[in-house]
Amino acid sequence: MIRLRNISKTFDTPDGPLRAVSGASLDIAAGDIHGIIGFSGAGKSTLLRTINLLERPDPDPDTRIEVDGRDLLSLPKAELLRARQSIGFVFQNFHLLNNRTVAENVAFPLEIAGLPRAERAGRIAEVLDIVGLSEKARVYPAKLSGGQRQRVAIARALASRPKVLLCDEPTSSVDPQTTSTLLAFLRQLNEQFGLTLVLVTHEMSAVNAICNHVAVMESGEIVERFAVRDRSHAPVSNLGKLLFRDRATGPTLHHEFVPSI
Repeated sequence: MIRLRNISKTFDTPDGPLRAVSGASLDIAAGDIHGIIGFSGAGKSTLLRTINLLERPDPDPDTRIEVDGRDLLSLPKAELLRARQSIGFVFQNFHLLNNRTVAENVAFPLEIAGLPRAERAGRIAEVLDIVGLSEKARVYPAKLSGGQRQRVAIARALASRPKVLLCDEPTSSVDPQTTSTLLAFLRQLNEQFGLTLVLVTHEMSAVNAICNHVAVMESGEIVERFAVRDRSHAPVSNLGKLLFRDRATGPTLHHEFVPSI
């Protein structure tokens, strides 16, 4: 489903070039819940943002970003725009438009994609029902809880009916109780709709709760990859060891979505 090869990303800073990602390669199977973990500055969010080209990697003939069998870097602009519609993105801090209602926030990417008004209305109703916010359609984000705002962000990402959902620290702006419910909801989306989820996080409990596989990043490089529940794996990175140590005490999530967040 997702195949990354030789991904590097360098930013220009006042102190000179900063390489955030260096030569990263990663395979993520269709229908997987794959975590990318690392300490602050490890490059995990930058790598995630290259998957849908929110960040374009450094030019290199050996670099490839394949999603559902197509190399996004080789697509003409019109085809790339269509391909990106199959990749939803959930931001860390919601990124909602405060001057738009919940329904209007969900509608925004559909408007950009040129979807007819009647079809937009159907999609909005569909995804708000999925996230349990149908009754909040006319409410503005300022009137919602943190968990509800994140569900609006998820609904917006689902509106284009993506095959892949990229989640950048989706639980960092909500409280621990809401975190557990939100993670359970993401897993339910994976199971119900077959979505491939890629979850960037620094929270070991989140990885233990829902991820099947994980990639560990340090200083812009992927230093380790393994199946979270592979008892035969001997972790080599500090985060890998921490994850395995905490695995036995990780939270148990309820499959049924609780729409109180």
